[in-house]
Amino acid sequence: MTITAAAEQSGLDPTYDRHDWSSAFCNVEVELDGAPLSVVRGTIPEELKGTLYRNGPGRLERGGQWVHHPFDGDGMIAALRFEGGKATLRNRFVRTEGWLAEEQAGQILYRGVFGTQKPGGPLSNALDLRLKNIANTHVVRLGDQLLALWEAAEPHALDPETLETRGITLLDGVLRKGDAFSAHPRFDPGHHGAPRMVTFGVKAGPRSTVRLMEFAVEDDPAAGVKAGQLLSDRRDSFNGFAFLHDFAITPNWALFLQNAIAFNPLPYVTGQKGAAQCLQSKPGGQAKFWLIPRESGAFAGQPPRILDAPDGFVFHHLNAWEDEGAVVVESIYYSDFPSIGPDQDFRAIDFELLPEGLLEQCRIDLGAGTVSTTRLSERCCEFAMVNPEREGLPSRYAWMAVAERETGNDPLQAIKKLDLQSGERRVWSAAPRGFVSEPVMVPRPGSQAEDDGWVLVLVWNGARGATDLVILQAGDLSEQAVLELPLAIPYGLHGSWAQA
Repeated sequence: MTITAAAEQSGLDPTYDRHDWSSAFCNVEVELDGAPLSVVRGTIPEELKGTLYRNGPGRLERGGQWVHHPFDGDGMIAALRFEGGKATLRNRFVRTEGWLAEEQAGQILYRGVFGTQKPGGPLSNALDLRLKNIANTHVVRLGDQLLALWEAAEPHALDPETLETRGITLLDGVLRKGDAFSAHPRFDPGHHGAPRMVTFGVKAGPRSTVRLMEFAVEDDPAAGVKAGQLLSDRRDSFNGFAFLHDFAITPNWALFLQNAIAFNPLPYVTGQKGAAQCLQSKPGGQAKFWLIPRESGAFAGQPPRILDAPDGFVFHHLNAWEDEGAVVVESIYYSDFPSIGPDQDFRAIDFELLPEGLLEQCRIDLGAGTVSTTRLSERCCEFAMVNPEREGLPSRYAWMAVAERETGNDPLQAIKKLDLQSGERRVWSAAPRGFVSEPVMVPRPGSQAEDDGWVLVLVWNGARGATDLVILQAGDLSEQAVLELPLAIPYGLHGSWAQA
């Protein structure tokens, strides 16, 4: 595969081969222990010292049966460690209860939220409402634990060095067994004196409850605080069903977007569909912004603010900040909820029939109770992030995974840096045979420049049927290094960087 820097292109016909794209949907067959990685181009920066953790489905087939949707695959953690201009790779499946049982049985024993069914048809699946905690969505470091996250249940704790599964953690009594715990925490870089992990849990129903939690991420002996300690905790209830994957934070607010989604559980209960397949856009429904005051902020103790939100569906937000009585949030909007029906093969989906994600900015005027919207980019995108030191603050630059074409929906094959003030953009492309996952921006230690650092991205290399790690200069997206991994890692979900 040839991977080169590229300028933004005008609309083109698809530039990918479907087999190259779909070949990434495979089972991970090995677990490596600190395997050295080979640099095929460039050099690893000496200043890059730490670990890139990635989570995603690592097993997509058992006993000849494929999962119906890759999001139903068992979680596997990859840890890429950097020090002294060298890198190593370790990977481990999260030893969940379900993974262990299905490994022993050699077949699928649980239904999947996104449509995977047990063998035997609807009669075998009806009334089986057990949730298999697959721990496949995100991985973050909190204190002396690595947390593998799946938003419908409790986190699994892993050893940060060996990736050994320690088991489900209730976080020193913060959670009860079965509690939902978000797979998309936000890290406050220190708006109120010290960095925090801000996260949430949802109990959804006709009236939904959001639990907002904040945890210390560093020890503070003077205050008697340890990393991983719960610092604040509040619950708020709202009308309507809440499907929430992500949220955004500012120094004073936690912002949620309640999509106008309806949930009809009957096909799930009767064994016809997975729970997520029972979600659909609510005709005539009204999306809502929920702004919950943070307990560390200026509006602590006040009730939430609720405002109408624009039409569309949002999985992910880029960032949010406060500006003269307004809250500004940037999000990736779809025109409708993207779903794979019971009779569709996810490896053969028609991208032209699915809505693309487009970056938009909403300005929420809290005094006037109004919302105005601006489109920031017409290029299909996902997995956008800012410099982590700008989380919750105005930021000039964003990095995201995008389609190769400037318009239309395709697999993600490029990384885009967008200047949010001028609209200027730079694009690095892995096309035609490469397909990208979520980029992770790592600031250069000690630098004050917002775009000084590196962008780390796993790339599925269709030419060699394996995964590469590409290190880009964050400023201009020039290649710093390309590393060939001795492993085929399926498309993943989220990851994080932990400084050494």
